[in-house]
Amino acid sequence: MSRRPVRPVRTVTAAAAALAAVGALTATAASAAPVSPRVPAQPHRAARHVLLLSIDGLHQSDLAWYTARNPHSALARLAAGGVEYTHARTTNPSDSFPGMVGQLTGGNPGTTGVYYDDAYSSALLPAGTTKCAGARPGAEVDLTEDLDRNKDSLDAGQGLSGLPGSILKMTGDPARLIDPSKLPVDPRTCKPVYPHAYLKVNTVFDVARKAGLRTAWSDKHAAYEILDGHSGDGIQDLFTPEINSTALGYPAGDDWTKDNAATEQYDGYKVRAVLNQIDGYDHSGSHRVGTPAVFGMNFQSVSTAQKLPSSDGLAGGYRTKGVPGPLLAKNLAFVDRQVGAFLTELRRRHLDSSTTVILSAKHGQSPIDPKALTRIDDGPLLDGLNAAWKAAHPGSGDLVAHAVDDDAMLLWLTDRSQAAADFARTYLLARSGTGNGIDGQARPFTASGLTALYAGAGAARYFHAAPGDSRVPDLVGVTREGVVYTGGKGKIAEHGGAHADDLDVPLVVSGAATPHGVRVGGAVRTTQIAPTILRLLGLDPRALDAVRVERTRALPVR
Repeated sequence: MSRRPVRPVRTVTAAAAALAAVGALTATAASAAPVSPRVPAQPHRAARHVLLLSIDGLHQSDLAWYTARNPHSALARLAAGGVEYTHARTTNPSDSFPGMVGQLTGGNPGTTGVYYDDAYSSALLPAGTTKCAGARPGAEVDLTEDLDRNKDSLDAGQGLSGLPGSILKMTGDPARLIDPSKLPVDPRTCKPVYPHAYLKVNTVFDVARKAGLRTAWSDKHAAYEILDGHSGDGIQDLFTPEINSTALGYPAGDDWTKDNAATEQYDGYKVRAVLNQIDGYDHSGSHRVGTPAVFGMNFQSVSTAQKLPSSDGLAGGYRTKGVPGPLLAKNLAFVDRQVGAFLTELRRRHLDSSTTVILSAKHGQSPIDPKALTRIDDGPLLDGLNAAWKAAHPGSGDLVAHAVDDDAMLLWLTDRSQAAADFARTYLLARSGTGNGIDGQARPFTASGLTALYAGAGAARYFHAAPGDSRVPDLVGVTREGVVYTGGKGKIAEHGGAHADDLDVPLVVSGAATPHGVRVGGAVRTTQIAPTILRLLGLDPRALDAVRVERTRALPVR
């Protein structure tokens, strides 16, 4: 394979004149009124295609480590061929759903309404409700594999024969693979709320479709039809093989995340889908439809290499702080080969001069220092809170309506008063106990493993949401470095929290319509990817609802 020479990297100071010369992308907000997706002709040619790649779990430090040791790698060439933002941060919470939604809407959870892949709404009715008059609101909003018609099948219940080899025949309309009986119910209409209808704002795909452009995406659950946006059809070709299904060919009962080789195999199916799309076909490779204007995928294999203690005879996670261990190093090389395959195919199809590649991550992973790991069983903490509440309020039920504790603590309460939130806060901050570390030995903890706990109105302010918002958690706990809530010893890292290890992700914009060899050290956010995609395609970023609400600026890439 022919290789381009690696260009010397310019610092942001040295590159400032180059960026200014080609025009910084500074999309500022206007009114909240609808905006035409088209913008006036630009003085510099826009890209025709944007390929977005999310390498889940990847930190900027991981990318720097790998490219320094592999200066001729695809990842190194990608970074050197465009603009690398070395201080990018993803959304908080740093979970997959708010992270990906942020990249494709320009908004944070307080605007998009999407706080986690498994959240709660005090305004919706529980799944399965058919008699809505007089029904009590309060419902889990599950955006995981649980929504699938068959969550144990790679095709989410489509019924394909010959799996896993036939998975590319999976539908590009996964909404029809969601079981509506598992969705929360809108009390006004008494109908199930699909993920795309739950999202409060539109998406890049919505805007691109309205402009007559083709769209595609590949992700890990059928619930990612949330990215369709309000229209419900923003993505024309959405390929979502179920990652938490039974991994065929691997030990019984394991899903595709329990063995890192299985995760690589799983990622390979989505890579093949994107290669087919580069070639001008749909994800299956069966129908010629033209190369999408906006398309891409997420990788999961780096994330499992960070979380698994070991797999395939290799130790997972990090050797020492920030230094990848053998399994993670192997996976960085795996992802590099796939990115290289995309770049090669773009050149082979003469699309490299008209395609911009954006590389980032939905989330990081914590901790990157194995010595910092403290695993805490959150079950006794929540059970104790419920018991204390019922003791103080005879005749009442549990206080905790829903909890999500990975390496953050998000609680939704049955009593949404400030007094109840303060009660929970006081109880949790007084709890101490013993967890376990990377070696399985006992590690003491205090304050439930937290450094801060925001309650009631404080939690709403933390997310820039209105007090009493039906979706915002009633308590938000920020954990100490290295704390992971788990009852076992099967994982050595997690995401979802607010530590730098969760938030600090890479961000590279490379290819068409970008200068080469620029490194920007200023702080940026992954929510800036959405307006950047539209600007690159010659569309108006203000057509995005969240861009107007949050005044999200596009990245300065040309």
